[in-house]
Amino acid sequence: MEEHHTYPGYVHKVQYYETDQMGCVHHSNYIRWFEEARTDYLAFIGMDYKGMEDAGILSPVLTVQVEYRSMCRYGDSVDIQVKMTKYNGIRICLEYQILDKADGTLRCCGESSHCFLNRDGKPVSLKKVHPEWDKKLRLEINTEE
Repeated sequence: MEEHHTYPGYVHKVQYYETDQMGCVHHSNYIRWFEEARTDYLAFIGMDYKGMEDAGILSPVLTVQVEYRSMCRYGDSVDIQVKMTKYNGIRICLEYQILDKADGTLRCCGESSHCFLNRDGKPVSLKKVHPEWDKKLRLEINTEE
């Protein structure tokens, strides 16, 4: 059986251009950080976006939900934890926690949902078209607590 490895998280250092006039990170950037962490997470489990796209599989965002808890500022580093919460072969849901790297304070949390499409925009079942990826995702969902 394939072995599950615990995702260590994704570290992002806040850049000056990500801040607004109040000196804190503009709210839109947190969603970008979700995407950075999601692509890193999927690559970690062996499903990088380039590989999916080369195989003709696209994974658009269906929904995003964000809850802002406290501000990030220029120079901060954050640890972004990603956890898959649902997967049915066609759709996937992920949960995110953005934590201050220095003290662990929760800065932002949220979730996103995605589907898998072929290049014609039609939903595809990974179990049918890429069973090896389906197996990786099912392993992830079955090892979550």
